[in-house]
Amino acid sequence: MAQEQMLKFVVRDQAYPDKRTADERAHDFREIANRYAVPAAEDQASRCSQCGVPYCSVHCPLHNHIPDWLRLTAEGRLREAYELSNSTSTMPEICGRICPQDRLCEGNCVIEFSGHGAVTIGSVEKFITDTAWAEGWVEPVQVAPARGQSVGVIGAGPAGLTTAELLRARGYEVHVYDRHDRAGGLLTYGIPGFKLEKPVVMRRVERLEQAGIVFHYGFAVGQDATLDDLRRRHDAVLIATGVYKARQVEVPGAETNGVVAALDYLTASNRKGFGDAVPEFDGGALDAAGKDVVVVGGGDTAMDCVRTAIRQGAKSVKCLYRRDRANMPGSQREVANAEEEGAEFVWLSAPLAFDGAESVGTVRASRMRLGAPDASGRRAPEVDPGGELELRADLVIKALGFDAEDLPTLWGAPELGVSRWGTVLADGKTLMTSLEGVFAAGDIVRGASLVVWAIRDGRDVASSMHKWLKAKAAAEKVAA
Repeated sequence: MAQEQMLKFVVRDQAYPDKRTADERAHDFREIANRYAVPAAEDQASRCSQCGVPYCSVHCPLHNHIPDWLRLTAEGRLREAYELSNSTSTMPEICGRICPQDRLCEGNCVIEFSGHGAVTIGSVEKFITDTAWAEGWVEPVQVAPARGQSVGVIGAGPAGLTTAELLRARGYEVHVYDRHDRAGGLLTYGIPGFKLEKPVVMRRVERLEQAGIVFHYGFAVGQDATLDDLRRRHDAVLIATGVYKARQVEVPGAETNGVVAALDYLTASNRKGFGDAVPEFDGGALDAAGKDVVVVGGGDTAMDCVRTAIRQGAKSVKCLYRRDRANMPGSQREVANAEEEGAEFVWLSAPLAFDGAESVGTVRASRMRLGAPDASGRRAPEVDPGGELELRADLVIKALGFDAEDLPTLWGAPELGVSRWGTVLADGKTLMTSLEGVFAAGDIVRGASLVVWAIRDGRDVASSMHKWLKAKAAAEKVAA
């Protein structure tokens, strides 16, 4: 019976949930796609070929049991599908919304290679857990008996929240410190609502608060307490800060009024969505309404900025990228969504200068061409002597990626080891930093777009901290 429910990819076409029209969605920050109805979710899940070697799971950073919960969904066993999905991820409905499936699970689906179109894994994952919330299947965190040890978590993004939940479930007292006034990190302030509506994040945070996890908001390590202060306060400390320092574009006029960093722009927009007072937005500096906007960059953050500017009522929105469409790092789905909503892409172009007297008025750019592949295998852009172009711009948004902040200096902890990129160094097996009892989410978490990697690291670091804390408690008991 179970097998009869599967392998339907030859008779059922791939069908993502219906998207609202481009004109309709360009005027609000609601998510652009509706949720599957139950029959549609079951039909799409039944397209899975149940591979002997599931490449979708292999290429999932969390190694989710994807074929298994697809089968359960196709059979109408949704609660079991949710429990299995939840066993490897603390926030599957968020992964289903923002994980770049086209580069990971769906991009490596076997039936995609056969020409039938990948199983719509992310949309089914979102459907499963949204249904679980609606039906009351998402249970409170089950907290084990108190262990008498506490953990401090620096950063309330996905890695910090995941670690906090897993350690609280094991009976540790957990305190989370974050510089913002809400938890969630990039989930809350970096990713726009049209990709991830904020109540989806806030209900996860509320569940953790109900489990007894203590959140300290508006807390800046280095100002409100040093790293050593937190080490004395807790038995172990996790550094889960992510990377937030904007990369700069080294051209004349980069500091001109009207040239802003992507994360500043997105944070202001998300704060307005919460109803906050945001002086730089309210004064117009971080509001695209009525302006000619140029976004520089080709990643997912650039796509977020482009699509946010459209919703704010920009006069025009252009995205300037130095490579071509095929070689951009961002999601092709996001590019298509942006084009549907009215954005214009200026491929093979790089800024030369941001011109203007009191404020930016023009972007001068050079035409580019693709040369020989670089070390990563991508063809390196080089200046095309064929000419330059000028773009009208009242607002320029720099979306060139992020680097790590200088944490040893900010936190007054010069002994904290960092990599050549400035990220915190951690042992590959234990995830311990150069400081005893201080762990990190791992040096691999360097990009802001692959949030799922941070979630995976949260799970790994919780296990490492648990082992170390148990050994510490046993040693202290012997010593006593």
